[in-house]
Amino acid sequence: MAVQYAVEQVREQEAPAYLTDEDAVLVQRYILLGIVMLVLDHDIRVMGTGTVKLPRLYESLLRGIQDRVLLEQAALRLQFRRAGIKLVEERRLKDGLETIYICRGSQERCYLPWSYLKAESEQAIKQYFKS
Repeated sequence: MAVQYAVEQVREQEAPAYLTDEDAVLVQRYILLGIVMLVLDHDIRVMGTGTVKLPRLYESLLRGIQDRVLLEQAALRLQFRRAGIKLVEERRLKDGLETIYICRGSQERCYLPWSYLKAESEQAIKQYFKS
């Protein structure tokens, strides 16, 4: 009886054999953080060429956020490994970003419009500044 309980407990901890909403949220967050990194890279480059009075201060703030984004991306990649998710391809389209990924053997597609990515990346950066 105890062995059967242990086996059932292990099965509950394994990833399901199908795509869950949580899996899709993980992929969307990872894609969003990639865009956030691009925005931060751009802004750090621009910081040195502008007439900002304290460029080193602002650049260090942006680099600090970059470090936190990289840590979150690394944590998401660990979750991908546990959930059986692998990103295969990312395509920039005129009106959005399409990502193809494999989730437990099944090929999936995630499409995010640029308007969504712009608004959500701004919100994500605001959250990093707040915390």
